Amino acid sequence: MKSSMFAGIVLTVTIGFAIGIGGYTFLYAKGYSYLTHDPAACANCHVMREYYDEWVKSSHRAVAACNDCHTPSGFIPKYVTKASNGFWHSFAFTSGRFPEPLRIKPHNQEVTERACRSCHQDIVEAIEGPHRESGMLSCVRCHATAGHL
Repeated sequence: MKSSMFAGIVLTVTIGFAIGIGGYTFLYAKGYSYLTHDPAACANCHVMREYYDEWVKSSHRAVAACNDCHTPSGFIPKYVTKASNGFWHSFAFTSGRFPEPLRIKPHNQEVTERACRSCHQDIVEAIEGPHRESGMLSCVRCHATAGHL
């Protein structure tokens, strides 16, 4: 009886601690802003400030926000990607374990590549037409600074 009561107390304290720390972090780090479509949310983290500032100066600013290029279309895929990226970005930036300069992960590069191809479909088809046999060309490989100067 004492053992199960102790286990219940430990579980309750652990859950309370996790909710408290999670809630504080969510409010302190402005985690709620990541649920919006506001590009300024990406600049909440000082590491991303330079990328945000570059986007503000780019021609893409008039037609695309961060989510348009860096999250997949569709409600569920978009928020799954945002949650995963948010967690891992927070972990990396809080622990200081991130590469400089920042590098896009393979999954996120695929998301961005699909976004490029969606918005620029006519151009991509015209370019790939003569090069079909050599495989799919990568927009991001040649235009790595598109959207960010």
